Amino acid sequence: MGLLDGKVALIFGVANKNSIAWGVTKAFADAGATICLNYGGEPLKRRVEPLAAEVNCSVLEECDVQKDDHLDNIFQQVQAKHGKLDILVHSVAFARREDLGGRFIDISREGFAQSMDISAYSLVAMAKRAEPLMTAGGSIMSMTYYAAEKVIPDYNAMAVCKAALEIMTKYLAADMGFKGIRVNAISAGPIKTLAAAGIPGFRDLLRHFDMVAPLRNSVTPEEVGQAALFLASDMAKMITGEIMHVDAGYNVLGMTAPREELKPKDEA
Repeated sequence: MGLLDGKVALIFGVANKNSIAWGVTKAFADAGATICLNYGGEPLKRRVEPLAAEVNCSVLEECDVQKDDHLDNIFQQVQAKHGKLDILVHSVAFARREDLGGRFIDISREGFAQSMDISAYSLVAMAKRAEPLMTAGGSIMSMTYYAAEKVIPDYNAMAVCKAALEIMTKYLAADMGFKGIRVNAISAGPIKTLAAAGIPGFRDLLRHFDMVAPLRNSVTPEEVGQAALFLASDMAKMITGEIMHVDAGYNVLGMTAPREELKPKDEA
């Protein structure tokens, strides 16, 4: 018996095998869930199709989250195929390269609006379409990052989007709870993904992270997948509106220092 036997999960954001969304997808599939996926255009379709086959994906549809007709279509496909939806995962984010790095004050109006639409508002758009399919309750979750809480150099526009995503999580939890629908977010540590590659200085950030995080390790998509599995399962049926940190404890630090500087003086 798997934790998600009989559950239908729709997961947005798988781009390749290094995606956080793929770590979540694998964890759900291994736990018995029926998987539905999207891809964001033809170039990504070639990458996602083999992964979809690997987990016996039942629905695979193109979906640009800025287009209402695309969103309508994929949720209609899930309804036609399964008649219900139990789990929705939002792992979608985008910011123009010029709105990452440099001075925060230089973020463009157009770029900010686009980033917010794709990275944050899309959660609301998805939740609205998921609600009628979650007749027996359900679990909705998104992926955020510590830059929503504290300044992380170069995140700029994306940091504001993640902050919006986190407060949206709480508003949606309050708004949808009477229907038995839980809404949470996972704040993962930095992971080397396709999206992260566009962030200036990301390699330095990743190198520093596992030197100072309390558990002295970087986080993997598979570890995020296990946390998502918990939130999607009945084990978390009384948890909603939460931002779960899966970051080796990094968020508890008030200041950071290299590993050598953290050793007691008599061990240095």
